[in-house]
Amino acid sequence: MKKTLLSMLLLAGLTACRENEASITDDNKDINYSKLPQEFPFTTMATINGVDVINGGYGSGAAAHPTRKGEFYVITDRGPNTDYLNGKKFLVPNFTPTIMHLKINADGNIEVIKYIKLKNPSGQLITGLPNPVGMGSTGEVAYDANGNVLGTDNYGLDSESIVAAQDGTFWVSDEYGPHIVHYSAEGVEMERISPIGVNTGTRKLPAVLAKRRPNRGMEGLCITPDGKTLVGTMQSMMYAPSKNLATNKTLTRIVTFDIATGQTKQFLYQQDGGASDSVCDITALSNTEFLVIERDGNFGSQGGIKKVYKINISGASDVNGSDISAVDGLKINGKTLEQSTWSEIAAAGYQPVTKTLAVDLVSKLGYEHDKFEGIVYLGNKKLAVFNDDDFGIVDDGNGNPKAKILPKTGKTDKGTMYVVDIQ
Repeated sequence: MKKTLLSMLLLAGLTACRENEASITDDNKDINYSKLPQEFPFTTMATINGVDVINGGYGSGAAAHPTRKGEFYVITDRGPNTDYLNGKKFLVPNFTPTIMHLKINADGNIEVIKYIKLKNPSGQLITGLPNPVGMGSTGEVAYDANGNVLGTDNYGLDSESIVAAQDGTFWVSDEYGPHIVHYSAEGVEMERISPIGVNTGTRKLPAVLAKRRPNRGMEGLCITPDGKTLVGTMQSMMYAPSKNLATNKTLTRIVTFDIATGQTKQFLYQQDGGASDSVCDITALSNTEFLVIERDGNFGSQGGIKKVYKINISGASDVNGSDISAVDGLKINGKTLEQSTWSEIAAAGYQPVTKTLAVDLVSKLGYEHDKFEGIVYLGNKKLAVFNDDDFGIVDDGNGNPKAKILPKTGKTDKGTMYVVDIQ
């Protein structure tokens, strides 16, 4: 009888363990992703010189709902724009950076739950216009579609990535300050964290991060599974100490921010390519392991690089240095890290994060989009993938918009969600 009871208890325990393992490793068993890839629903937001500007852009960054499987948040950047003189034409100047909350419904289709427009601390809608000097300015001048100079926005954001916190709030990173901004569930700004020397709040990022290049700020942001630390990726090599003197074109930085204490760390990331390549979104596997996007600006069918790497920061060196107010950051033999070769960095005892290829989207999916910018790890070695469609327009070379066409299909580029298996 004792042996029978013991056997029954062991069997029950083993069954419970297996059920628990299934719930951990198969996070997607109740979600129907079979109808992906699938485009987001869009309408025309404006027509400029006969060119339709869609209400797109959703996919600059992405995050999973913290508790509900199959639900996601995707965010736009600062809005539809083209290059013009010493800045940008903002084709819809009053555009507000927006979060779209969506789900995969029972039929396997994308369904929009709601849109959350970002607001300043007073609850007024912000724009994507640049910040003024002293509050995160990149030096870019804003123009309207006709080339008239626009103003600035103290709370303007070139949003690029998003974190959905357990308490319903959001953390958003951008390319101006670079800022990390904490928003309420309704999109109202609660706190703005910027580099030392940028006048937006009391809690600070290392001063050197203000050396980001225009339009190459904090492109990725995620939160560790324990909910304690934000992890942000700078898009490309920064101009430290200056544009003409920064030479290590494959070096970029990862910064961590302890939410409770405000303490920061910095780690180095070695890109495969050079100054034209980008490290984009980041998503957590554990408190020390992450997946990051590395891409160039070409379309997938035109030799574009669209890869995801698994990185580990546990063996990497913290390069914050002893003084995070130093505008050029830690130096080696009088040179900034961006001036130093990887050999010089290694000789000084500093190690970058380790990285291994998780998936090549071009070879795996025949991925066509150019701006592969959002990822969410779903568990069970599945990854949700999102693109920034640039609101369906690109620059015609003269500061005016033209339709953004995918060269392989001949269709206008639109925000699309994929799910792909990774190594």
